[in-house]
Amino acid sequence: MHRFHIEYNVAFQFLLIMTYKFFLLLFVLMLVTACIRTKEKSYQLQFNYPKTVKVDTVDRYFGTNIADPYRWLEDDLSAKTKAWIKQQNKLTYDYLQQIPYREQIKNRLTSLWDYEKSSAPFTEGQYTYFYKNDGLQDQYVLYRKRNGKQEVFLDPNTFSEDGTVSLAQISFSRDGSMAVYSISESGSDWRKAIVIDVETKEQIGETLTNLKFSALSWYGNEGFYYSRYDQTKDDESELSATNNNHKLYYHQLGTQQLHDNVVFGAKEGQQDRYVSGMVTEDDRYLVIMPGSSSDGNKLYVVDLHSKNKELITVLDHAYSNTYVIDNVGSKFYLVTDLNAPNKKIVTVDINQPDPENWVEFIAETEHVLLPSTGAGYFYIEYMEDAVSMVKQYDYQGQLIRNINLPGMGNVTGLSAKKEDEVVYYSFTNYIMPKTIYSYDPKTGVSDLYMKSKAQFDSSSYVSKQVFYHSKDGTKIPMIITHKKGIKLDSKNPTILYGYGGFNVSLTPSFGVTTATWLEMGGIYAVANLRGGGEYGKKWHEAGIKMNKQNVFDDFIAAAEYLIDHQYTSSQYLAVKGGSNGGLLVGAVMTQRPNLFQVALPSVGVLDMLRYHKFTIGAVWSSDYGTVDDSEEMFNYLLSYSPLHHIEIGVDYPATLILTGDHDDRVVPAHSYKFAAELQAKGSKQHPLLIRINTDAGHGAGTPVSKVIDEYADVFAFTLHNMGIKKL
Repeated sequence: MHRFHIEYNVAFQFLLIMTYKFFLLLFVLMLVTACIRTKEKSYQLQFNYPKTVKVDTVDRYFGTNIADPYRWLEDDLSAKTKAWIKQQNKLTYDYLQQIPYREQIKNRLTSLWDYEKSSAPFTEGQYTYFYKNDGLQDQYVLYRKRNGKQEVFLDPNTFSEDGTVSLAQISFSRDGSMAVYSISESGSDWRKAIVIDVETKEQIGETLTNLKFSALSWYGNEGFYYSRYDQTKDDESELSATNNNHKLYYHQLGTQQLHDNVVFGAKEGQQDRYVSGMVTEDDRYLVIMPGSSSDGNKLYVVDLHSKNKELITVLDHAYSNTYVIDNVGSKFYLVTDLNAPNKKIVTVDINQPDPENWVEFIAETEHVLLPSTGAGYFYIEYMEDAVSMVKQYDYQGQLIRNINLPGMGNVTGLSAKKEDEVVYYSFTNYIMPKTIYSYDPKTGVSDLYMKSKAQFDSSSYVSKQVFYHSKDGTKIPMIITHKKGIKLDSKNPTILYGYGGFNVSLTPSFGVTTATWLEMGGIYAVANLRGGGEYGKKWHEAGIKMNKQNVFDDFIAAAEYLIDHQYTSSQYLAVKGGSNGGLLVGAVMTQRPNLFQVALPSVGVLDMLRYHKFTIGAVWSSDYGTVDDSEEMFNYLLSYSPLHHIEIGVDYPATLILTGDHDDRVVPAHSYKFAAELQAKGSKQHPLLIRINTDAGHGAGTPVSKVIDEYADVFAFTLHNMGIKKL
């Protein structure tokens, strides 16, 4: 470009230059405008959310009006809701498929998942049974063997073409000649039960329906006990209608289900939201545990050999969690947290079962007690800072030994029949794939039974426990896992996971999805928040009802710890949680939106004003309270309810909401309404998307293929929105 020198008196040249500059400026403006329009067009293509119609629904609580403009999305039978789901999924999947390394992540997940996995064996009748997955089968297959010959017993992969019908549970008759198993369709909590002859595998009688939250407990070889709710009305949705008045039934083989006798739940005073029944191993007693919340149960026993079969009342209130772990004749062994927040075991003669007659068998300690039995012994697992340690006791309450474990991690299993001679257990942590051991209770020797075939080099990773302080000074444990030798430069992609509720303890365990994240250089941190069960009843109660904000503060403090210690920064931090953990993520992302780059609330409880109006939601009132309790409780729930704290123009983290259209535990309407509010009010800086898994529920029984697809999307979305260009 020539440089012009303008003389003051040369008017023509001045005019020429000004004309040139004018057209040059006009050209630049046109170019910029075109670029802006191009960017706007791209931007709108990426985040042009489907318009969600608003309605004028308003609820009034204690004089306060609360609008619920997306109430119509609660109707899962509506064609409009189904159309909305399709629109949202199209937007989400179109976005996810544009991420260049999504397929790369999916391929690695698939590769790492593709190894043979087996369960510990168990004996029923003349056969030894075990579960196995060849690698990428959608559902585990139940095998059996006898005299060295092995065969498939039940293959759930044949129950449906798409793998969405799963084997939920199985129970064998006393002599092992028959079995009843239940199936779940599309991840639903509703079950169908089928009785078969184990030799011929032929069905015996009709298929039982309407089972939900049900044990299957045989009485001898003649029949079994199960639980069900009344069938939903014709105008109600089976997936969202309220479930009340659970009933315990007895099914006699050879009879129709409509003739099954109600054992508990039909009489006045027996209207509970759930009830389970279990026959003791000696086939003498029926144990009945009714309750109406997720915390606490009543306890009754029926002597099945008596003429009248009257209820024996052990506890007629639900102020504790108390259950029968075993019996020797009329001597019952009870696990209870009544006047023992960390639990203890007591004995009592069932003919004089009142608590004043309870005799301490294994005392409460500073650590939470988690007992099991097998081969004539008790095995008491204690959680010490969310990590397992195990002691073995005899039936006189004498300590036999401490069981040596392979390291810091989590034990599962250690359960068997009384006549068994060997007990099996699994040991795992975040970097050690599940390894199965056989344990000889007489010698105390553990032998390796089955080593995991996962292609994961544990020696390249480190998993360590740290402690940090929450907002009120409470010390909280957290386990941080990552590759060895990472730089603490605040630039590591990190997923912070939490739950914090319902007395659930997050203990270390290996997962293919976590391993894949670690392989990609990510950090995985799990915080043991209040509301869980890691430190017993007091820890649980410190995170429920009017203390629920403690859970969110604990999680926020965990994020701040990771940032302060340069593991990561807000730009590289994602928060993840499911169910009650979905509530957790929804709460912290609305309370501290700038603290996180990515939010991943899965199957979350997000509308705290209406959660108790669907399916079994009312049971959760022991943890949450409800708006019906008091004005104070209403105000407290409103103070953190994620749905009601989305504000106009706020820059929320990039959000991928996950749910299943057949989730009948936490109905997907929570996630639907939350997504609609986010898209309507949130700023346009980050994607605010919802991924709705079709023919899937709360998580259990989800086909492996669907799980791999979901996590490929989750990890791709997370890394892409952290600004990671390539892997």
